[in-house]
Amino acid sequence: MQVTWKFIPFDLLAVHELYDVLALRTAVFVVEQNCAYLEVDGKDKVAIHVLGFDSNQEVIATARILPPGISYTEVAIGRVALAEKARGIGLGHQLMNEIMNFIPSIYGTVPIRISAQKHLESFYEAHQFVSTGKNYLEDDIPHVEMLYSIEV
Repeated sequence: MQVTWKFIPFDLLAVHELYDVLALRTAVFVVEQNCAYLEVDGKDKVAIHVLGFDSNQEVIATARILPPGISYTEVAIGRVALAEKARGIGLGHQLMNEIMNFIPSIYGTVPIRISAQKHLESFYEAHQFVSTGKNYLEDDIPHVEMLYSIEV
Protein backbone atom coordinates (compact mmCIF):
# COMPACT_ATOMS: atom_id res chain seq x y z
CA MET A 1 0.00 0.00 0.00
CA GLN A 2 1.39 3.37 -1.02
CA VAL A 3 1.24 5.88 1.85
CA THR A 4 2.05 9.58 1.89
CA TRP A 5 3.32 10.80 5.26
CA LYS A 6 2.87 14.29 6.67
CA PHE A 7 4.15 15.77 9.93
CA ILE A 8 1.94 18.69 10.89
CA PRO A 9 1.94 20.92 13.99
CA PHE A 10 -1.54 21.34 15.45
CA ASP A 11 -1.90 24.97 14.34
CA LEU A 12 -1.27 23.96 10.72
CA LEU A 13 -3.70 21.04 10.57
CA ALA A 14 -6.56 21.61 8.16
CA VAL A 15 -9.96 21.18 9.77
CA HIS A 16 -10.69 18.04 7.72
CA GLU A 17 -7.28 16.56 8.70
CA LEU A 18 -7.98 17.11 12.39
CA TYR A 19 -11.44 15.60 11.99
CA ASP A 20 -10.00 12.53 10.24
CA VAL A 21 -7.32 12.04 12.93
CA LEU A 22 -9.84 12.31 15.75
CA ALA A 23 -12.27 10.02 13.94
CA LEU A 24 -9.58 7.36 13.43
CA ARG A 25 -8.35 7.56 17.02
CA THR A 26 -11.90 7.39 18.38
CA ALA A 27 -12.69 4.39 16.17
CA VAL A 28 -9.62 2.54 17.44
CA PHE A 29 -9.24 3.59 21.06
CA VAL A 30 -12.83 4.27 22.14
CA VAL A 31 -15.04 2.06 19.97
CA GLU A 32 -12.84 -0.89 18.96
CA GLN A 33 -11.10 -1.17 22.34
CA ASN A 34 -14.32 -0.37 24.20
CA CYS A 35 -12.76 2.31 26.39
CA ALA A 36 -14.89 5.19 27.55
CA TYR A 37 -12.39 8.00 28.13
CA LEU A 38 -11.75 11.56 27.03
CA GLU A 39 -9.78 10.93 23.83
CA VAL A 40 -9.24 14.64 23.23
CA ASP A 41 -6.96 15.33 26.19
CA GLY A 42 -5.54 18.80 25.50
CA LYS A 43 -2.12 17.51 24.43
CA ASP A 44 -2.97 17.65 20.74
CA LYS A 45 -2.50 21.42 20.74
CA VAL A 46 1.24 21.08 21.41
CA ALA A 47 1.81 17.94 19.35
CA ILE A 48 3.24 17.33 15.93
CA HIS A 49 0.67 15.10 14.25
CA VAL A 50 1.75 12.30 11.96
CA LEU A 51 -0.73 11.48 9.24
CA GLY A 52 -0.50 8.63 6.75
CA PHE A 53 -2.71 9.08 3.69
CA ASP A 54 -3.66 6.30 1.28
CA SER A 55 -4.07 6.84 -2.47
CA ASN A 56 -7.61 8.15 -1.86
CA GLN A 57 -6.28 10.78 0.57
CA GLU A 58 -7.91 8.98 3.48
CA VAL A 59 -6.06 9.10 6.81
CA ILE A 60 -5.26 5.46 7.54
CA ALA A 61 -2.44 5.94 10.06
CA THR A 62 -1.75 8.50 12.74
CA ALA A 63 0.34 9.26 15.80
CA ARG A 64 1.41 12.30 17.73
CA ILE A 65 4.81 13.47 18.89
CA LEU A 66 4.83 15.43 22.14
CA PRO A 67 7.63 17.75 23.21
CA PRO A 68 9.51 17.14 26.46
CA GLY A 69 7.61 18.08 29.61
CA ILE A 70 4.11 17.26 28.37
CA SER A 71 3.66 13.54 29.07
CA TYR A 72 7.19 12.81 30.26
CA THR A 73 10.43 14.71 30.74
CA GLU A 74 11.45 13.17 27.39
CA VAL A 75 9.92 13.51 23.94
CA ALA A 76 6.92 11.18 23.74
CA ILE A 77 5.10 9.32 21.00
CA GLY A 78 1.47 8.46 21.51
CA ARG A 79 -1.95 7.84 20.01
CA VAL A 80 -0.42 5.49 17.44
CA ALA A 81 -3.33 4.13 15.41
CA LEU A 82 -4.00 2.37 12.13
CA ALA A 83 -7.29 1.99 10.33
CA GLU A 84 -8.45 -1.62 10.43
CA LYS A 85 -7.95 -2.02 6.67
CA ALA A 86 -4.32 -0.89 7.02
CA ARG A 87 -3.26 -3.54 9.54
CA GLY A 88 -1.19 -6.65 8.99
CA ILE A 89 0.81 -5.27 6.05
CA GLY A 90 3.73 -3.70 7.91
CA LEU A 91 2.29 -0.20 7.94
CA GLY A 92 2.72 0.13 11.71
CA HIS A 93 6.45 -0.46 11.33
CA GLN A 94 6.58 2.03 8.46
CA LEU A 95 4.80 4.59 10.66
CA MET A 96 7.27 4.08 13.49
CA ASN A 97 10.25 4.28 11.11
CA GLU A 98 8.92 7.58 9.74
CA ILE A 99 8.51 8.95 13.26
CA MET A 100 11.92 7.77 14.45
CA ASN A 101 13.57 9.36 11.40
CA PHE A 102 11.65 12.61 11.90
CA ILE A 103 12.21 13.26 15.61
CA PRO A 104 15.97 14.03 15.31
CA SER A 105 15.19 16.74 12.73
CA ILE A 106 13.23 18.64 15.41
CA TYR A 107 14.74 17.56 18.74
CA GLY A 108 18.14 16.09 17.86
CA THR A 109 19.24 12.74 19.23
CA VAL A 110 17.12 12.44 22.35
CA PRO A 111 15.53 9.73 24.47
CA ILE A 112 11.88 9.00 23.70
CA ARG A 113 9.36 7.57 26.16
CA ILE A 114 6.10 5.82 25.32
CA SER A 115 3.20 4.18 27.09
CA ALA A 116 2.65 1.00 25.08
CA GLN A 117 -0.14 -1.49 25.29
CA LYS A 118 1.50 -4.58 26.75
CA HIS A 119 0.55 -6.82 23.82
CA LEU A 120 2.52 -4.46 21.53
CA GLU A 121 5.72 -4.58 23.59
CA SER A 122 7.61 -6.70 21.03
CA PHE A 123 6.43 -4.38 18.23
CA TYR A 124 8.08 -1.42 19.96
CA GLU A 125 11.14 -3.50 20.90
CA ALA A 126 11.66 -3.91 17.14
CA HIS A 127 12.13 -0.12 17.10
CA GLN A 128 14.71 -0.21 19.91
CA PHE A 129 12.35 0.67 22.75
CA VAL A 130 13.10 -1.08 26.03
CA SER A 131 10.71 -1.66 28.92
CA THR A 132 11.40 0.45 31.99
CA GLY A 133 9.75 -2.28 34.08
CA LYS A 134 6.78 -0.07 34.87
CA ASN A 135 3.61 -2.05 34.07
CA TYR A 136 0.16 -0.64 34.77
CA LEU A 137 -3.47 -0.64 33.74
CA GLU A 138 -4.74 2.26 31.70
CA ASP A 139 -8.46 2.16 30.90
CA ASP A 140 -8.40 -1.51 31.97
CA ILE A 141 -5.78 -2.34 29.31
CA PRO A 142 -2.33 -3.56 30.44
CA HIS A 143 0.38 -1.08 29.49
CA VAL A 144 4.14 -0.90 29.81
CA GLU A 145 6.32 2.19 29.89
CA MET A 146 9.13 1.97 27.34
CA LEU A 147 12.20 4.08 26.57
CA TYR A 148 14.23 4.61 23.43
CA SER A 149 17.72 5.79 24.15
CA ILE A 150 20.80 6.00 21.96
CA GLU A 151 24.19 5.79 23.62
CA VAL A 152 26.12 8.88 22.56
